[in-house]
Order: sequence, then C-alpha cells, then structure tokens
Amino acid sequence: MGRATVALIGALVFCGDAALANLAESSLRPRLRGTPETPANEVVTRAAINVTPQIGRISPLRPQLRPVSKQILMAAARPVDLPSLGPDVSLRPLLRPETLEQEVLFRKRRLRKGSVCGVIEIQGKKVGDVPGRIRGCGVEDAVQVTSVSGVRLSQASVMGCDTAKALNRWVDRTVKPTFRRRGPVVELKVAAHYTCRTRNNRKGAKISEHGKGRAIDISAFKMNDGEWITVLNGWRGKSTQALLKKVWRGACGPFGTVLGPNADRYHQDHFHMDTARYRRGPYCK
Repeated sequence: MGRATVALIGALVFCGDAALANLAESSLRPRLRGTPETPANEVVTRAAINVTPQIGRISPLRPQLRPVSKQILMAAARPVDLPSLGPDVSLRPLLRPETLEQEVLFRKRRLRKGSVCGVIEIQGKKVGDVPGRIRGCGVEDAVQVTSVSGVRLSQASVMGCDTAKALNRWVDRTVKPTFRRRGPVVELKVAAHYTCRTRNNRKGAKISEHGKGRAIDISAFKMNDGEWITVLNGWRGKSTQALLKKVWRGACGPFGTVLGPNADRYHQDHFHMDTARYRRGPYCK
C-alpha cells in the first residue's frame, strides 16, 4: 500500500468524525420553531394566547355528586310505626310458639304410631297372616292401609307391604303431581283389594293377584273441592283423558302389572295394579 493511499484513508476518517460530531450536536438539541420572519419567542406567546380561552371549557376534576336514589327517598318517607322488614329482623326469625311445636311433635308421633311397613306415609294397622279359603290364596304379614302419602283410601284395604309401598310411591310421585293444579287429590276410590278369587272371577282360571294380597284396583280420584274424576267417564274425556293416562303410565314401574280401559272389557272402569314381577319387565296395557 502506497503513501498516497494511506493519506487518502486518513482524510476520509477525519471527515467522518467531523460529520458525526455535527450530527450529534444538531440532533440532540433541536432548534426552536420559527421562521426568519417570526421569532421562536413570538410563536410560543401566540400558542399560549390560543390555549388560554380553552382552559375554562375543560370539565372540573372533581366529579359531581350522584342524585339520591328512589330507594333512599322511599325509605326516608317510610312511617316510623311500620314494622321493620330489614335484615336485622328477617335473618333472626321469631321463635315458634310452644303450642305449635307440641302440635307438630304430637302429629309426628301419631303418624309414626299409625304407620305400617316401616314407612310413616303409609297409615293403617297390621293384620298378620291372612289364610285363604282356596288353595293359593292368602297373605303373609298383611296390613290394612287407610291412606298413603297423605291421600285417603275410600276403604281400608288389605295387602302385603310390597304392594303398600308401591301404592305409596305411585301416589307420591305421579298421582299427586298430576292432579296438583286441578286438585289437590285427597282420596282414591278403591274398587277392589284383597279377595280370594280367580282372575276376572272365571271358573278354572289361575288365582288372581288380589287373592295373594299383591293387587289393588282404583276407579276414581277425588279432588279437594269434591270433584270425582272416574276412570269410566274420564278416560276419554277432553279435560281428564291426559291426566288419567299420565297416572296410568306412572303406575308402570312401581307395579309389575298395570291394566286400564285399553286392556280388555274387564277393566273399563278402573286401573288394576299388582306387584307381580316378570322377567321381561312390567306389563302395562
């Protein structure tokens, strides 16, 4: 490399340093705005004059108070002698009168004393073993049921505990909810319970489930206002057909056999329900 080349490189480096120095000085400290005709101080003064009128238009930094709510105004206008319904009262209810507690206690004791099959909702009395006059009839540990789930039976009905429990379950889960708006239901019309006979009273037929204490026939439902909804007249009635079909369908499950007006001519006026069990499941028709 010749001396001329070295001298050229040195000159370029010197010029670059000078340019960078001027760049830093000019970029880090920008010049004030203005033009040759308008000095920078005058520009600042004009800007301040233009901004000053806008200061009064800016909303205050302290927010305005909210208007008083209607609830507060109503509470202030509330009569002093009006009983309080505030949390200080409603969260701590008054004690029940002793007479009411005793009444509830006595009622539970009475129901428990009158219950059978170990279910307080099944009211009645124990009958014991019921012998049959025909071979194949009879009930072991029979009970005489007067009401189930708070609904009376039109007559005290003899049956086994399995049938009594199925009847109670059906009334509680299906009958009462179905007739809640129209009723409530207060009584079931019992067309038949335990009786030692053959099926449909036909000579030479098998012993009926009634003869074993496993069946009960219901022909009508009494509402609280005294109305009777019968299977015979209501099965095809406009306002009762859906209700009766619902309670008939609801019996299929708690009971193993459920027969209604669509089954045959023997069941046109009642629902036959028994607790016989089949390998294929409940038989409902």
